[in-house]
Amino acid sequence: MKILIMNKKTILTLLTILIILLIAIFFISFYNRVDETFNMDIYYKGNIDEKIMAFACNVDWGNEYIGPMLEIFDKEDIKITFFVTGTWAEKYPELLKNIYKHGHEIGNHGYKHIDYDKLSYENNKEQILKAHNIIHDVLGIEPIYFAPPSGAYNDNTIKAAKDLNYDIIMWSVDTIDWREDSYKAQIVERVTSKVENSAIVLMHPTAETVKALPEIISYLHENGYKIGSIGDVVK
Repeated sequence: MKILIMNKKTILTLLTILIILLIAIFFISFYNRVDETFNMDIYYKGNIDEKIMAFACNVDWGNEYIGPMLEIFDKEDIKITFFVTGTWAEKYPELLKNIYKHGHEIGNHGYKHIDYDKLSYENNKEQILKAHNIIHDVLGIEPIYFAPPSGAYNDNTIKAAKDLNYDIIMWSVDTIDWREDSYKAQIVERVTSKVENSAIVLMHPTAETVKALPEIISYLHENGYKIGSIGDVVK
């Protein structure tokens, strides 16, 4: 019987090959897992290289300012995306119907306005699906965009959204209009200083937003920009 005797150089070569193979297996496994979990888009801005910006209005309060916002958008023939929570839609179905009747796109803002980055997969899915079903019951539509409250999400949120056929929508321009120290001039400056193709502008129904909108719209139009919904910038 022959005994195979390997010298030190051969052993080192085989060990090197083994280490390379193990590293390759690790990375292949890692990227497959990442692809499985994150095979969806999270949009901080759109993917249309044209002079258009999307307005995204998150709604969980501020009912008294929604009417004035709709009047401004009607006057300028602008259709944006309103992301509504399920709890809000349950309480104010007629107001939701009115927004939709004006031709605006409706997105999902989760059932409750809580931090989704602290939720399990099951709880994320429950919150998104519950809001989805309420919106469907009120309007008869199937929303496809989900905006996490406060922009808070984790891996569980991403997987839950993907499993429910949603794209996650964030923003590239934040008006910060919900803060008490945010006034018209500041809101206008925050938008007009970050104008770019396919930007997503986050806003809420507030008194100062209503004051700022005409000036923002005028500035964007004067600079050749159209204003639309998430569906107009995400293709």
